[in-house]
Amino acid sequence: MADPSSYRPKPGQIPDSPGVYKFRDEHRRVIYVGKAKSLRQRLANYFQDLSGLHPRTRTMVTTAASVEWTVVSTEVEALQLEYSWIKEFDPRFNVKYRDDKSYPYLAVTLNEEFPRVQVMRGAKKKGVRYFGPYGHAWAIRETVDLMLRVFPVRTCSTGVFKNAARSGRPCLLGYIGKCSAPCVGRVTPEEHRELADDFCDFMAGRTGTYIRRLEKDMMAAAEEMEYERAARLRDDVEALKRAMEKSAVVLADATDADLIAVAEDELEAAVQIFHVRGGRVRGQRGWVTDKVENVDTSGLVEHALQQLYGEETGDSVPKEVLVPALPEDPEAVSQWLADRRGSQVSLRIPQRGDKKDLMVTVQRNAQQALGLHKTKRASDLTTRSRALEEIAEALGLDTAPLRIECFDISHLQGDDVVASMVVFEDGLARKGEYRRFQIKGFEGQDDVRSMHEVISRRFRRYLQEKERTGEWEEGPATDGPATDGPAADGPAPTGPVPAGPDEDGAAEPREDDGRPKRFAYPPQLLVVDGGQPQVAAARRALDELGIDDIAVCGLAKRLEEVWLPDDDDPVVLPRSSEGLYLLQRVRDEAHRFAITYQRAKRAKRIRSSPLDAVAGLGETRKQALIKHFGSVKKLKQATIDEICEVPGIGRRTAESVAVALATAVPATPAVNTATGEIIEEDDGGSTT
Repeated sequence: MADPSSYRPKPGQIPDSPGVYKFRDEHRRVIYVGKAKSLRQRLANYFQDLSGLHPRTRTMVTTAASVEWTVVSTEVEALQLEYSWIKEFDPRFNVKYRDDKSYPYLAVTLNEEFPRVQVMRGAKKKGVRYFGPYGHAWAIRETVDLMLRVFPVRTCSTGVFKNAARSGRPCLLGYIGKCSAPCVGRVTPEEHRELADDFCDFMAGRTGTYIRRLEKDMMAAAEEMEYERAARLRDDVEALKRAMEKSAVVLADATDADLIAVAEDELEAAVQIFHVRGGRVRGQRGWVTDKVENVDTSGLVEHALQQLYGEETGDSVPKEVLVPALPEDPEAVSQWLADRRGSQVSLRIPQRGDKKDLMVTVQRNAQQALGLHKTKRASDLTTRSRALEEIAEALGLDTAPLRIECFDISHLQGDDVVASMVVFEDGLARKGEYRRFQIKGFEGQDDVRSMHEVISRRFRRYLQEKERTGEWEEGPATDGPATDGPAADGPAPTGPVPAGPDEDGAAEPREDDGRPKRFAYPPQLLVVDGGQPQVAAARRALDELGIDDIAVCGLAKRLEEVWLPDDDDPVVLPRSSEGLYLLQRVRDEAHRFAITYQRAKRAKRIRSSPLDAVAGLGETRKQALIKHFGSVKKLKQATIDEICEVPGIGRRTAESVAVALATAVPATPAVNTATGEIIEEDDGGSTT
């Protein structure tokens, strides 16, 4: 490991101007490329105290053995040079997007004497016009089949074309009118190129003018009683309309734009791009990448723009590029895009209307792509086995932790404090054994104390289960039977529990007597979401219960460090470690489960009403009261006799309603944030 001070440039040696820099390792390989408005200020950030650097940056500067730079005149030149160097050197510490598949394009070979329409994959070729990308090759063939009726462009290979020219007989498509048969001279090269140009114009989105021209020709043919020609033109119009219907209109103003969305976590990022031409989605593609360098959403967007448009020119760069976050220097990137297009390019974040709605759809696709990528990795048995072995080795466990339980605390500024427990067995989630907790021992915000309470409750129930089944010879080290329930609300059931799914829809496993197993199985590894304080609280809870055969660790979200009890330094797993990936997925699932429950509790509290305190008053009669009086406020002003007039409400119930409303704590009035007015509660809505 190199010491960055050994190759740090001397003071004043680095110029204070735009440029691009390269870090090289001891073998002179380029391991990182970056650009900066000021090389002096940017490079100074790399040569500070190592403890202040991000772990990924720290790894990079300690791997490097030298740094060099190139001064440029403008930030646009720096952007272009950075892209060129990343492509040339393929640095290991730079984010590099790679297509998650080889997307097929509809291509027109305008560089040939007789242009050909075909499906193409791989690197783009000079002189070829591309449309797409498409999700499937068959989608291209369906579109081409419809359009060849109107634009009979050549689709055959070079060998077939030469054989037809040699024999003087066209292929089948030439006989059925889906090829103009330039191979046998039915059309001149100029006429065939005009057909290819019309095909490209239609695919580029200039559809309305062409269809209106065909309809005009159809009406003229009908007036001249050329009914066969009119019928053929009618069928041509219908074929083009069917081809257009294959891509729905998403932007009403016939916009040409690319929409880019990013979904990311600590280790990976997924990018989705929708290509909109003429207001219609003409193509879609996506990438997934490891976040090797310390980069935020703006940086990911900039890298995506470089990848997407680095080799493009002209109309391949749209007039408008919509992104979720602007790059660090949006003016320079916009100018770079404009130079590649040859005209102005708008780079912005959509704020309202159809474009913002479409961006939500693109973002949803990015989230699904990232989730699918993670699921594919998680479903690999070999990968899961390796992950468990790496965890065991890193934490010093005797065997791989086949059962892992993870706990997380969730609250909103100290209110509605809840906790979650998720279970992974053999690297896969067991949703039927997830549990959720309310914090009952105290009020307010204290994650460490909350973690101690939850761990104590969970494993106290485990000891009780062992005692009940006879596996525990002596009484557990507790203060007696637990009175707190294992799950969300109330104590554990004492009678038979009916079968049924839990919150995630997975049925709970059952014992022989029909009761669900709640905490009968101990984990080999207990994971908490947090650092040293949370880990210490969990270990203390287990020690108080006399449990010493369960390993404990914590995963700190900020730097993805693994903390062990009584260790002053964390265990840092390699970024590419499958063990770290599994621990992160377990932690994220516990966080998701906890925050879902916390939000549900908060929503239930917000929707609460003083009528909820009336014993025996069900939802139907509550609605009847609100419907009769119009609101809770008017119901509160009613007399007992007036309440009795509501069908189904007896005098005793009416008295209970009146008492509940009279003793209810007044709700905090709602305020219109735009005008400052206090909103009166006249619509029957409830407040907290």
